[in-house]
Amino acid sequence: MEDATDTFSRLRPRLLGAAYRMLGSSAEAEDVVQDVWLGWHGADQASIDNAEAWLVAATTRRAIDRLRSAHANREQYVGIWLPEPVLTDDGPTTPEQVNEISSDLSIAFLLVLEKLAPDARAAFLLHEVFDADYARIAKTLGKSEAACRQIVHRAKAQLLEDRKRYVVTQEAHQRLMKRFAEALSNGDFAGLKDMMDESAVLMGDGGGFVQSFPEPMVGGDRIAQLLYAPTLRPENHVRIELAEINGNLGVLRYFNGELESAQSYVSDGEHIQRIYVQRNPEKLRQILSHQPLHMR
Repeated sequence: MEDATDTFSRLRPRLLGAAYRMLGSSAEAEDVVQDVWLGWHGADQASIDNAEAWLVAATTRRAIDRLRSAHANREQYVGIWLPEPVLTDDGPTTPEQVNEISSDLSIAFLLVLEKLAPDARAAFLLHEVFDADYARIAKTLGKSEAACRQIVHRAKAQLLEDRKRYVVTQEAHQRLMKRFAEALSNGDFAGLKDMMDESAVLMGDGGGFVQSFPEPMVGGDRIAQLLYAPTLRPENHVRIELAEINGNLGVLRYFNGELESAQSYVSDGEHIQRIYVQRNPEKLRQILSHQPLHMR
């Protein structure tokens, strides 16, 4: 029979995935899961009928509490706030699992979730990502099943249009990204321009630690010029590496051997539509550790 420690270890990736999707921060997600472990260790195991339900509910409640306090902090954030990127290249291997991770773990999707209040985000994720029924969601959130149905329905309606924009096959996106990374590496300005959507948007997060744009940059030609510019300065020694970031192929850019940014891309398989450039050193720590985040 599986003991309490083994049960927690088996479910830990699921708990970490739930907390990260709620908070957009691997460090905060790790803290939440650690808190849950302490609570689990002190709980009366004999009184718990469903270990997974207990652990997911405890993780969700703690993440909601953190998210409520995080909103106040984000109002004080310098510049554009973007979720913390994570490496996921040692994750699921089946096509179905890969598609699931790429759709509900992407930086674009996490930003869409930012539109939802904490309870709505939790209800939506529990139902749509973790397949929880409304009775379980109601118990987790301390609301009626009818209220939870309404919350999820409204959340789905609010997010539907945004999610549709990011539907593309992994194969098409990967082909485009390989060409794009090659153009970045070779300083091929014409190639970069050709692969950019004319209405493309770039958002950068420097967190007040490094320079970044306070507002989104719009326009494929402008963005291509911005990405091309560092190759004109030989002292930068630019190196481009492809990496799976939040379930999708993206780019790690190095200046003089130091990681300068993690770049996540949204495409339609033919052109780049959105770019999320994470430059905040506080949010690059997980990538610098070279340890992919184990979650599902």
